[in-house]
Amino acid sequence: MSPAAAAPENAPEHCPGTESEQAGKASACDGCPNQNVCATAPKGPDPDLPLINGRMGTVKHKILVLSGKGGVGKSSFTTQLSFALSHDEETQVGVMDIDICGPSIPKMFGLDGEQIHQSNSGWSPVYVTDNLGVMSIGFILQEADDAIIWRGPKKNGLIKQFLKDVDWGDLDYLVVDTPPGTSDEHLSVVQYLKESGITGAILITTPQEVALQDVRKEIDFCRKVKIPIIGVVENMAGFVCPSCKGESVIFAPTTGGARKMAEDTNVRFLGSIPLDPRIGKSCDQGLSFLEEYPDSPATTAYQNIITEIKKLLP
Repeated sequence: MSPAAAAPENAPEHCPGTESEQAGKASACDGCPNQNVCATAPKGPDPDLPLINGRMGTVKHKILVLSGKGGVGKSSFTTQLSFALSHDEETQVGVMDIDICGPSIPKMFGLDGEQIHQSNSGWSPVYVTDNLGVMSIGFILQEADDAIIWRGPKKNGLIKQFLKDVDWGDLDYLVVDTPPGTSDEHLSVVQYLKESGITGAILITTPQEVALQDVRKEIDFCRKVKIPIIGVVENMAGFVCPSCKGESVIFAPTTGGARKMAEDTNVRFLGSIPLDPRIGKSCDQGLSFLEEYPDSPATTAYQNIITEIKKLLP
């Protein structure tokens, strides 16, 4: 693909393309909101891509969990989705945490204190069960409270290692938990997985407009870099009392919530998950909320959404 062909949709006129050495530096890039991201992202033919393609060639479905807003429950959704997919012992599931500065995935899977192990075939994921493996920078830190103060190129390098050096094996699903926004990590994982293919993205939001406006940007990002959008999940859509089952609105959907946003942007609405405080408790304890609290309305919502996702996958 030529550099010009790599230009995203709706790019400025004369965009050099995201893979060009002039990406983010050419005069045509001035004023583009992606200028800094393009300038720091990997350029040109990457000699590691054949290694990445080899590893990813044995992964059937690669799913990105995205949101433009922090704190909407991307990691908790990633965790519960992965637990649910791995409930079938014949299904092989991997979770890759590319939230470099805020790696919460190890704790949510009950893997605090675990470390990466090296084998003849590369890094081994840390396994929750025999068919559920996890990779995160949290397994590399000497202390859990250590701050990761990295610029883009170093983040990109670690994401590349997770893709080319980890012995993922034959996977039915690789679920990628991402940081909020549309920055270096997102552009890098899209570029590294371009040839092997991304199945699609699940976008997470909460009902209030302050979250929805950022998720609209995430939808625009997916369309510019040609990531298929599986659908939108509305998280924390109301509080359900565990005792009386009464529901209260916590984040008011002043503009119609995620369902209305999905209609307006022509994106599939996958469903709403009510806020149950036991979801946070389960994540803190590294447990599957769906197994711990099968009678919760939130569990029913999760199961309906996951069933819908599986039906939509090719």
